[in-house]
Amino acid sequence: QVQVAESGGGSVQAGESLRLSCSTSGLKFDDYAMGWFRQAPGKEREKLACISVDGQSSSTMPSVRGRFTISKDNSKNILHPQMNSLKPEDTAMYYCATDVRFGTVCTGRAEYWGQGTQVTVSS
Repeated sequence: QVQVAESGGGSVQAGESLRLSCSTSGLKFDDYAMGWFRQAPGKEREKLACISVDGQSSSTMPSVRGRFTISKDNSKNILHPQMNSLKPEDTAMYYCATDVRFGTVCTGRAEYWGQGTQVTVSS
């Protein structure tokens, strides 16, 4: 059974940083690309970034580029989405997703999804 687990969310003040973690089980981590998404109440799910199987190629959405980064450590089987200079509008549930195909992850059609971790940013 494949599972994707996010952790590291919480409540922070505007301007602070958070580093999330995403891990998987039931699959070979270094055979899968990964993606990072968020969904705020009443809004559609938004893609933030995606990263290739080997972690060498990534794509970050313009809306968060310069503040958010993503890294994949295949030696530790973990994905680290990093959020800096957080704003109240970044408040959302944050999700990780994974699929063998980089393109599929980047278009939000990944096969496996986590349950999410809540991030709340107060002003």
